[in-house]
Amino acid sequence: MAKKGQARKPAGRRSKNKGASTGNRSMWIAAVWLIVILGCILFAARQFGYCSTENNPTGQGQYDGLDKVITSPSADEVLIEYKGMDVSFNPWLHIPNWVAWELTRNETNGTEPRAERFACDESVAGCPSPKDYLRSGYDRGHMAPAADMKWDAEAMEQSFFMTNICPQAKSLNTGSWKKLEDKCRTWAEIDSAITIVCGPIITDNLNKHIGDSKVAVPQRFFKVIISPYANPPRGIGFIMPNGKAKGGMQACAVTIDSVEAVTGHDFFSALPDDIENDIESQCKFHYWSTLK
Repeated sequence: MAKKGQARKPAGRRSKNKGASTGNRSMWIAAVWLIVILGCILFAARQFGYCSTENNPTGQGQYDGLDKVITSPSADEVLIEYKGMDVSFNPWLHIPNWVAWELTRNETNGTEPRAERFACDESVAGCPSPKDYLRSGYDRGHMAPAADMKWDAEAMEQSFFMTNICPQAKSLNTGSWKKLEDKCRTWAEIDSAITIVCGPIITDNLNKHIGDSKVAVPQRFFKVIISPYANPPRGIGFIMPNGKAKGGMQACAVTIDSVEAVTGHDFFSALPDDIENDIESQCKFHYWSTLK
């Protein structure tokens, strides 16, 4: 009963509130179902790898220090941090022990023109001169390729320092080695970011030298690659002769564990142990080769 002086509510008001309550409940149920459906789609996408790389479009932040290498204790080294790469340089052999860098999707789209000349890094003891390679029969072979540094002028210029260069036979430098460099850029575009380490295998008997600096001529080269933001993460290694690689890239594919055993270096130790153990034991070239 209404209090004195207070009007009664209209009869139809209660049924109107009931309708609104029912509508709100229906909207709430629909929203819950929408969230559930979206969650299922996202889970399926993660499971099958459709959106795994989009979580790290620049390839940065989730893992730090993937380009850090524990160099073989038998190798002399000077560590150099350039803008686009890290170099472990061997002042006695006058070539790098290894060169490491991350390559992201955005960096493959750079427009910086190729540098015009090679140069000695005067700040690094044992760095040879470009003239050491003249009439040697060997190319000045980039470890970190210039095409991976076209995102920045300074990075491009530093990639032409002789600390990043090894004597390479033309058949390798313009053959399987170059094809693998091109493939790496494709893989970086697909997976958002990859980390690459490469260099000469200095544990071989390096009995040939060129130039006044006596630059050591490697017999073989290695390259290891990981795609840490793919789902699941993957890795692969390559060992190529300093000459024509018979069978091309596929014949040279090995596990990263195999490269570590040959070189004495330890790669990708910044990864969690379970992930590191998994990807370093992989050699699935057929899987990588299908990535277009």
